[in-house]
Amino acid sequence: MTNRISEILNIEKPIVQGPMAWITNAEFVSAVSNAGGLGILGPNAGQVDVTRSPEKTAERMRTEIQKTKALTNKPFGSTLIVNGDLTYTWPILETVIDEKVPVVLVNGILDEKIFKPLKENNIKIIFRPQTPTIEDAKAAEEMGADIYVATGFDEGGSVPERIIGTFSIVPMIADAVNIPVMAAGGVGDVRGVRAAFALGAEGVFAGSVFIPTKENPAAENVKQMIVDATAEDLLLFRTWPAYYRSLSTKLANNLVEMDEQNASPKEIAKAMGLAGALRFGMLEGNTNDGIVSVGTGITAIKEIRTVKEVVDSLMQDFK
Repeated sequence: MTNRISEILNIEKPIVQGPMAWITNAEFVSAVSNAGGLGILGPNAGQVDVTRSPEKTAERMRTEIQKTKALTNKPFGSTLIVNGDLTYTWPILETVIDEKVPVVLVNGILDEKIFKPLKENNIKIIFRPQTPTIEDAKAAEEMGADIYVATGFDEGGSVPERIIGTFSIVPMIADAVNIPVMAAGGVGDVRGVRAAFALGAEGVFAGSVFIPTKENPAAENVKQMIVDATAEDLLLFRTWPAYYRSLSTKLANNLVEMDEQNASPKEIAKAMGLAGALRFGMLEGNTNDGIVSVGTGITAIKEIRTVKEVVDSLMQDFK
């Protein structure tokens, strides 16, 4: 059983694994692809330390792409870092083209200069904005995006600016464009998948549910925290560019307190250290200096499983 998402991406099951900052690597991504979905290498895939060099970032990505190719013959994707001045974008763009990566996730910015070379090299584009809107979805379709990710406020990571839930945003976007739409945010089990499809999605884009898996490089204590938690345990605080949520850590509680005392989003972002807090918390398991950012779908996660078990459970309607 196939649909437009699985046909465009040349995968068996219409599920895409989100590129979760520090907690992807070749082993994990290839496991998702080998299970029939699409694994995506995140910006810091396979890394444990920070580099500020665009060239070194691209070379790290090349290494992880080559490792992934050695572990799967199935399609996989890479994230294209689209920062304000595109400093990091060009070296990685050249790398994914050179390595013939079949799918690229473009986060946030619609730019013809980025889309054109990808299209010319027959690389499929999944476009995921920070905050989905009807206008943005139509613009992405016009520019040549193959798939649009409609992310609801239920997600983990950097939460959209508009407080619109996943199951409100999905039909709104699906009704506005002709390209296929994926639902992101709060999908924790097959019930969420079925609901997303009933509302017009043709696939799901999932992150949190893949963290407590045996192949994921997240710290073991973080995986257990997710298994033991429910959505009621999540903290929400403002930060740049909009909001973040986290399970309870010392830093997360401090950030909530700053928010309650009306600190500015930029002040909170500085205290958070943005990517640093994610690396400390999720990769290293440091619950003092880091955060554990997950979406509201974690209530349904009851055990640490293999990636294949997660994919098979979520995609059980796609035989």
